[in-house]
Amino acid sequence: MFRSGVPATADLGEPDHGRVVSALLGARRRLSAFLRPSTPAQFVVSAFIVLVVVGTASLMVPMASAAPGAPRFIDAFFTAVSAVTVTGLTVVDTATHWTTLGQAVILLLVQIGGLGIMTSASLLGLLTFRRFGLASAIGAIAETRNIGPGDVRSVLANVVRTSLSIEAVVALVVGLRLWLGYGASPLQATWQGIFHAVSAFNCAGFALYSDSLVGFRGDALIIAPLIAAVMLGGFGFPVLFEIARNVRATGHRKARHWSLNTALVIGSTVVILPVAFAALLSLEWSNAGTLGPLSFGEKLGSGVFETMASRSSGLATVDVSQLRGSSLLVLDVLMFFGSGPGGTAGGIKLTTAAVLFFVIVAEARGEEVITAFRRRIPMAVVTLAVSIGLLATGMVVLATLALTVIGGASLDRTLFEVVSAFSTTGLSTNLSAELPVAGQLLLCLVMLTGRLGPITVATALSLRRRKSKRLYGLPSERPIIG
Repeated sequence: MFRSGVPATADLGEPDHGRVVSALLGARRRLSAFLRPSTPAQFVVSAFIVLVVVGTASLMVPMASAAPGAPRFIDAFFTAVSAVTVTGLTVVDTATHWTTLGQAVILLLVQIGGLGIMTSASLLGLLTFRRFGLASAIGAIAETRNIGPGDVRSVLANVVRTSLSIEAVVALVVGLRLWLGYGASPLQATWQGIFHAVSAFNCAGFALYSDSLVGFRGDALIIAPLIAAVMLGGFGFPVLFEIARNVRATGHRKARHWSLNTALVIGSTVVILPVAFAALLSLEWSNAGTLGPLSFGEKLGSGVFETMASRSSGLATVDVSQLRGSSLLVLDVLMFFGSGPGGTAGGIKLTTAAVLFFVIVAEARGEEVITAFRRRIPMAVVTLAVSIGLLATGMVVLATLALTVIGGASLDRTLFEVVSAFSTTGLSTNLSAELPVAGQLLLCLVMLTGRLGPITVATALSLRRRKSKRLYGLPSERPIIG
């Protein structure tokens, strides 16, 4: 039986070969687009994934581990992800499990991850081939949060020059102190100075001591330069470059002459740190497991270090596992906010938190225009801040829920570990090492998402660009809020 213009086989339910072929070709195009990224976000994500694979393979070499035989895959993979994302969470002891070769691999991954894999690749291409393609320039902008492609070359050079200069100074001070004050050999002191300087400036949190920096909490010549490195790395390169330009230009520049980005970072830091320091000090002052047994000066020094380091770095001068639940919550907030954009710190960034704060202020005042430091904040920035805040909160909540089920640990420890992973901070109550493989893989996903950013990951996973402009308008209606 036939219908007009329709083959008889259509009635028998046989497949339409044209549609099957079209579907297969469409799937092929989507797979090809994913394997050959064409947007800056896809380039950044792909580069980080490649670096994780290379780092994992390097740490799987038997000579990289002090234990007999090849390291476990999950140990190498978790460590590589933690190093590339400059987090510092560990499932094995960095000081005893990895040999000097393994520690050198970790150091290299931290350095490349801190500079930004796209920044490093673009600079290498510039120096080697004397070329700078548009795709590389756009990728570097996506990673360094620069504004225009015209200054990409100078920005990349300044990023590398600034990073290496700060790390060299800190390594020199720490290395000399270890050599002259602790009897380390010159070679050992140099290696440990370099490792901890790179780890501190890149806000990584890896240390060559099993107790992190607990043994040096009373030594200002060790702690002070590392604190300075953490702070400078956390501020972000845009802020450091602007301050340096202002100092060179006038010798002094008032805050009202700063850009809004710098004003938000500096202003938020000045407000948040003293409050967090006072809260942490009061909560842990009599805790026998942390600040209780210390002298007055050591309590102040450890309180300052933990307050500053918790925004971006996992280095610690106290046993984090002994902190009270209330103190863990204070550190959760600091880690979640993070530090300045365009730097080595994680979190949603201080600028995002500050914009959300000024949105609340404007709403409380009944103002339609959102302003900060006598400047108007565009609505596109507000929308982006709200999106990042909601995505980050959702990611932390879902990961905490899943990890609670997988690991079975208490809520405060689980939340602390997830926030530390998402903010790429690296502070830990030793939960990472206690988790089953499924929980450790989940933390790896959280670390990658936190380093790349929710918006970047969402954009990278989108295989085609969608037009957002409608050709028609929709009716406006306001729901009841609150």
